[in-house]
Amino acid sequence: MDAREALMLGRDSEGRLVRRPLSPHLQVYRPQITSVLSVLHRFSGIALAIGTLLLVSWLMALAAGPVAFAQAQDFLGSVLGRLLLFGWTLALFYHLCNGIRHLAWDAGWGYDLATVTRTGWLTVGATIGLTLFAWILGYALID
Repeated sequence: MDAREALMLGRDSEGRLVRRPLSPHLQVYRPQITSVLSVLHRFSGIALAIGTLLLVSWLMALAAGPVAFAQAQDFLGSVLGRLLLFGWTLALFYHLCNGIRHLAWDAGWGYDLATVTRTGWLTVGATIGLTLFAWILGYALID
């Protein structure tokens, strides 16, 4: 048996030998606020990149003339377009709020478990609140 194989051996609660993963694994650990928000931060970065392509295509349609711009506006005004814009807004505010949280960590603040949990939920709440505020304000300014 090599060293790696020996590290994977362990005992369960009844003393039987079992094989276990070497690193944290989704089958071993329950999802926690920190792990879920970490994964969401990565996904929101991907969503922002894709949403930025949508924004660039809208700007290109604006530069291309009134017909192209009208087509872009029709798409963005559709149910699918608004759903994409809402998702992009949600990803933007989440990435912003979680980025501020990470800046606090970079400054050495908020590492204790209670603060990590509290700021995680604060990030979720701020994301939802800011997204709804932006959309409500946007619709209020249209009329």
